[in-house]
Amino acid sequence: MRIVYCGCGRFGIDSLNALKASKHQLVHIITHPEKQAGRGRKIRANDVEQWAIKNNIPFTTIEDVNCDKGMEIAKKFAPDLIVVIAFGQKISAEIINIPAKGAINVHGSLLPKYRGAAPINWAIINGETETGISIITLAQKMDAGEILAQGKMKITDDDSFDIVHNELGKLAAPVLIETIDKIEAGTAVYAKQDNSKATAAPKLKKSDGVIDFSQPAKTIHNKVRGLWPWPGAAACFVSAKSGKKFPVTLVKTKVADESCKGRPAGLIDANLNIDCGTGSLEILELKPHGGKLMNFKSFLNGRAGGEGDFFVPLEESER
Repeated sequence: MRIVYCGCGRFGIDSLNALKASKHQLVHIITHPEKQAGRGRKIRANDVEQWAIKNNIPFTTIEDVNCDKGMEIAKKFAPDLIVVIAFGQKISAEIINIPAKGAINVHGSLLPKYRGAAPINWAIINGETETGISIITLAQKMDAGEILAQGKMKITDDDSFDIVHNELGKLAAPVLIETIDKIEAGTAVYAKQDNSKATAAPKLKKSDGVIDFSQPAKTIHNKVRGLWPWPGAAACFVSAKSGKKFPVTLVKTKVADESCKGRPAGLIDANLNIDCGTGSLEILELKPHGGKLMNFKSFLNGRAGGEGDFFVPLEESER
């Protein structure tokens, strides 16, 4: 089949490689325009545009796929199917109806759970031990289309967003090709979602990353895993001696224990663990704001810190 691909994120790169290697024709890619990125705020092409250039696949960058130009592209390349992965734009019914087989989307959750822009993050934040990908038809309500296929994977207690994101991208590729083959053969099964079981995975905000150490250590650990690298789970280290404050982002943590101690939340104990509402948290790696990644002991040594120092939530001005 002739396929037009819409996407901009690296989540879809494994699927693009699989499409290119398949019997199907990847005739065109629609992606977002170049934008500023990184510390230097240099103009940078997204991962999909870079892939298209490297693999000599024609592409178009466009702000709004539903404009006249987007409609012209969809008609010009006469696709049998549109594949959408990590695109970040809602596609109109007019464009969806152009291909004979419509449009399908690869979503990073086991739908109907975690509909929305950040399904992988919220699955980790909520402490899920299993997640997966769903291949669905595009619908006018976000992530509510019919399910054609799913693939599952386990989430371990050490898995961060990046790990789960990359593994799901790999998992999606063969499932996508198998699904497209079934669509072409007319053997695909379209199953409606149970909307009563739908849960939300809204777009992340910086405020989602504020750590409240009165919460259980396990809850904070899951937040750290689910929010790195953006927006990051952040707090403010306070030196008990000097009163100086140092905003930091926690990068890697471990639950030291899950029992109640009754000590003030956020206090650093004799083992250099952080007391929480329930249990304590070991900080393995953090990033001072404006600084580089470092282990916690090195951070403390550089600030003459240790037992008795503490963490407090970030103020709005410190985020």
